[in-house]
Amino acid sequence: MTNNNSRLVYSTDSGRITQDETKAQRPKGDGIVRIQRQTSGRKGKGVCIISGVDLDDEALQKLAAELKKKCGCGGAVKDGMIEIQGDKRDDLKVLLELKGFKVKLAGG
Repeated sequence: MTNNNSRLVYSTDSGRITQDETKAQRPKGDGIVRIQRQTSGRKGKGVCIISGVDLDDEALQKLAAELKKKCGCGGAVKDGMIEIQGDKRDDLKVLLELKGFKVKLAGG
């Protein structure tokens, strides 16, 4: 009798961990989606970071795909945040507000 919750998984990063710990818990947002422009560590290339979206991973992937398609650029989903290439903050704000999110532009 094997219980899936008690099965151990080995990771070279942190040693032995249980299967429940492999899923990272994202902090709950305050209901406001923030769009921030970031260039650090990207060789001067700017990206827009969208954070605070309270969706599960599958819905977040679908939202990211739709935003990339409407903006005509690339991007990714990392750590529960959507990264969109280029400075598209104004376009993203309009698109997210049309979907019913409360949006703020954060940072410079």
